[in-house]
Amino acid sequence: MNIAFFLLRPHRLFQDFVLDRSDPDLARLEKIRSPESFVWKILSHAARTFSACILFLPSQLAVSAAIAYLYCRILDTYEDLVPDPARREAMLAAFIQRFRLHPKGYSMDPAPPIDDGFARNTTDRIYTLLVNRCRLIDAVFSKLKVPFQRIIVDLVRKMAGGMIWSSRIFENQKGVLGTPDQLSRYCRNVLGNPTVFAARLMNLFHHKSAHLPRRLYRDALRAGEFIQLANVTRDIESDLKRKIAYHPLLQNDLVRRDIQDPGLSRRIDTVREILLVRALSLAPAYIRMAERMHFPRLSLCRGSMILMLLFTERYYRACAHRVGRAPWSGPESGVRLILSSLLSVISGRYAQRLLDTVGAHFAAFVRETRRLGLSFDEWMIPS
Repeated sequence: MNIAFFLLRPHRLFQDFVLDRSDPDLARLEKIRSPESFVWKILSHAARTFSACILFLPSQLAVSAAIAYLYCRILDTYEDLVPDPARREAMLAAFIQRFRLHPKGYSMDPAPPIDDGFARNTTDRIYTLLVNRCRLIDAVFSKLKVPFQRIIVDLVRKMAGGMIWSSRIFENQKGVLGTPDQLSRYCRNVLGNPTVFAARLMNLFHHKSAHLPRRLYRDALRAGEFIQLANVTRDIESDLKRKIAYHPLLQNDLVRRDIQDPGLSRRIDTVREILLVRALSLAPAYIRMAERMHFPRLSLCRGSMILMLLFTERYYRACAHRVGRAPWSGPESGVRLILSSLLSVISGRYAQRLLDTVGAHFAAFVRETRRLGLSFDEWMIPS
């Protein structure tokens, strides 16, 4: 056990909850020289709810997951902020090509830098700072054991390939995903692969193998789609302003800023509800994934998975209310979610009751959708 990490975990979790992400101290972040300090400080700004879930993990896994998340965030930054498609793809390709495996681990060239002028707001400036100080992330990565390095590099390569596909499909289709299959592939590129990585990481820690059985691998991909749809449904309005839509119903509304227009508002509500129901129809995969991990009696990994589910469930409850559907009951305070996750660390039975309760709420919402006769079947996934 890493005693320093164990002692610092409560402090880092507290800082993560009270952090004002709207007003980051960029100058302070630029002055950090310690690679480890930079990783944990920048993670809290870059990762939002993922940061707390990472901090729940055993120290070796937490560091690996933090590095993996930050590398993926760097790829996201190239994809989101570099306007020229050819240059964007070249930077994504260069980032993955810099990893070279040697008998004692990986060596790396510097990450492609990004112009600070691409940043549109404070959040983007955090991301460009992360890209341009990637050498500190690399320094922590270089200290990991080779099996952990290898699955991080596997993830980075899959993520970069997925982003190149996404860049091309949005370019070719003028910013719109046209089918459920395209949406599924996009979501799995963004969060399906990281969820597979997390399952491989936990399997390597608990069972000494990064290999996932086929059913667990498939559930992890679907679980990632379930989580990513929270980001998609939350950001519909802001994505329209940047010429992106994840449903063909909005293909004529790109770049519109008059979000309060009644017709557009109705279309957005309809799409949000369609994608909400799609997300909840995928939830059984997350629950099966958690059950198939076969965690030991005491498991921080189980607590981390429960915390991610509870954060996601809380968001979807609010999303249901936002589209005019009756939400189910559940905890609101972050402290209560943390306490539930801590109890899940020490009690598999308690964790299973939470999984069953959340799963029942989601299933009831999907059944109610079908009872109302809403024509969402094409976008729903059988469990």
